[in-house]
Amino acid sequence: MRVVGAGGVGIEVWVEGPEDGPPVLLMHGWPDSHQLWRHQVEALTAAGFRTIAPDLRGFGASDKPEETAAYQLKHTVVDMLAVLDACAVDRVRLVAHDWGAAAGWGMAAFVPDRVDRYAALSVGHPQAFYDAGFAQRVRSLYMLLFSLPDVGEQWLDTNLEDMLASHPDRADVIANLRQPGALSASLGWYRANAHARTIVDPPTTLPPVRCPVLGVWSSHDTALTERQMTGSEKYVEGPWRYQRIDGAGHWMQPEVPDQVNEILLDFLS
Repeated sequence: MRVVGAGGVGIEVWVEGPEDGPPVLLMHGWPDSHQLWRHQVEALTAAGFRTIAPDLRGFGASDKPEETAAYQLKHTVVDMLAVLDACAVDRVRLVAHDWGAAAGWGMAAFVPDRVDRYAALSVGHPQAFYDAGFAQRVRSLYMLLFSLPDVGEQWLDTNLEDMLASHPDRADVIANLRQPGALSASLGWYRANAHARTIVDPPTTLPPVRCPVLGVWSSHDTALTERQMTGSEKYVEGPWRYQRIDGAGHWMQPEVPDQVNEILLDFLS
């Protein structure tokens, strides 16, 4: 299924499960595609949910704009609203990871009438990320490298395998990033949203999130501290729940799918 998103960008979407099932929108992050959610799609559709899994702009089979500004998070929120409209979904259960989670916080805050509940995996609320202090800044330094045009590509060209050593789908992900234009497109997310000023400047103020929110963090995530997730509760006015997964890395969905599926099914049902 092809949907026209913000600025005419084409978004490829995979929809599975019963048409009358409760809809679940799954938003991946860097450097993935909708395939990251394959284990969750299987579990959710078996439980009667209708899953909607797009390739976010710049990834997979979706369009890859050259302009850095095209990757501002607000455009992905508009993309996802277009996806929901194309699927005739008024209100959705939202599950998002990494950069998808960053956009998901904005979607839950700014268009609350479209989000029934929100499960944020790995990445907490933008303000909580800022509040997490020095420890999180240190873990985020790689973002500055990724934000440098040409330099980020050059570094990753020789270090991509090491960078993704803990990714369960490393071979497939690297093959996708080696496609013409794919690596630069994926780095557009960092260049539009994680430039140097974001290290010291507070993020844009979001309205409080009023729907039920689940935050999930894995203890072997080397890029993100636990504090940036647990601190998200401060910015949620709806019911808040936190779930820690011990022993898993950043890409928990394919690494410990049974645990992730159990957590999500309990929250979404």
